[in-house]
Amino acid sequence: MGSTGEGLGRRDLIKRSAALGLITVPTMSFLSACASGGEDGSTKGPDKAAVTKENPFGVAKGGKLDVVVFKGGFGDDYAKAWEAAFDKKWGTTSSHLGTQEITGKLQTRFNGGTPPDVVDDSGAQKIKLDVLAKAGQLADLAPVLDAPSLDDPSKKVRDTLIAGTVEQGMQGGKFVALNYVYTVFGLWYSGKLFKEKGWTAPKTWDEFLDVCKKAKDAGLGGLAHQGKYPYYINVVIMDLIAKKGGLEAMKAIDNLEPNAFEGNAAALAAVEAVYEVVEKDLLMPGTNGLTHTESQTAWNQYKAAFIPSGSWLENEQLKQTPDDFDMQFLPVPLLADSKLPFEAIRAGAGEPFIVPEKAANKAGGLEFVRSMLSREWSTLFAQQANSLTVVKDGVDPKVKLRPGTQSAVTALKAAGDNTFNYLYPDWYSAMDTEIQDASNELMAKRIQPKEWIKRAQAAVDKAAKDPNAKNNHRS
Repeated sequence: MGSTGEGLGRRDLIKRSAALGLITVPTMSFLSACASGGEDGSTKGPDKAAVTKENPFGVAKGGKLDVVVFKGGFGDDYAKAWEAAFDKKWGTTSSHLGTQEITGKLQTRFNGGTPPDVVDDSGAQKIKLDVLAKAGQLADLAPVLDAPSLDDPSKKVRDTLIAGTVEQGMQGGKFVALNYVYTVFGLWYSGKLFKEKGWTAPKTWDEFLDVCKKAKDAGLGGLAHQGKYPYYINVVIMDLIAKKGGLEAMKAIDNLEPNAFEGNAAALAAVEAVYEVVEKDLLMPGTNGLTHTESQTAWNQYKAAFIPSGSWLENEQLKQTPDDFDMQFLPVPLLADSKLPFEAIRAGAGEPFIVPEKAANKAGGLEFVRSMLSREWSTLFAQQANSLTVVKDGVDPKVKLRPGTQSAVTALKAAGDNTFNYLYPDWYSAMDTEIQDASNELMAKRIQPKEWIKRAQAAVDKAAKDPNAKNNHRS
């Protein structure tokens, strides 16, 4: 899913790693303009330089580079540091925009065929990747994968990436988005609070409910969630489905199977488990009406035991987190008879970076993305954003990590091969939005679990009618 900032839910997932799907689909005029506007997609602007092993895309010295990044949970200082390094190496002049209004700032530019050269397309106001892909607006990033790594030219860039990175960035069979931030998703708690209260981090759902009840007895909420952005509570619901039903249950949803939700006992058990928190009044009071930052800040003030999020949470809450809070990550606890172990976690690439097909300096955009996948730039990101990237061993070991980030790294090591990640938020943004809407109704007690299942299956069935769906399949 992707990270989050004021007024959004991209965790991207994740993510949200990115993939929040919280805005309405752009109007038909936008879609038509995307499909037909602009020229032939060839590189414009400064003449290209000769293509060499050191300059695989023919970046011209002294050109201009236009970079737009989502200024959310990760801020944008990392991008400024990248741009300075790029300009120093290539003699370029970079223009920088950090914003949360990706659609507002860029829709007109995409319409007119004058998009930036690199875009971090994340946040609640992102332009949905599946919409851009269908309109032919995204450059194929496969050449970046096959270019020499800046750290070891004997290796291709693709060989330096964490498994799953390429799959996460596919649209209709093409690699068009580099989901750069490696994110883990789950629950979070304060190590200080748990130590003071004598609570043990739960491994089963019953133990989780027990801690929530103890929190309520102590005058706290059990579970806080970012009520205005149901993307977050879906982290819990969807993780429970995957852990109880196994990878096949997850793939059934991504593959839009007719029994992805209806007839899936794991799905119903997961929704009923989350609804039990609501029925037993174990939510933090008022959390259903709060934004992500409002809920998270209340949690930082010890008003709730748990909150769901991706691992961008620590950086996003730096100013609100007490120095001794001791932020800790917790895999979603297990329901009875789960097929995956407690240590299994949703982990994957989020925060999608794209190079528009009609970028004025497409060669520069591609080289910028290749540079992002160097250890130098990966370490710069870790230093500025307190998060890991999809580059294997991509952070200098001398860099000290904060408690939450370190706990996420520890959890990732404990998970080993037991990691999983959903792709439907990127592949089918409308379906993602409809499932989020159902979760919003569920948490407000306006619908029951069986109605949630019915609505989620209807969203799957609707997505399955999309002709492009045949290009998206998990084996």
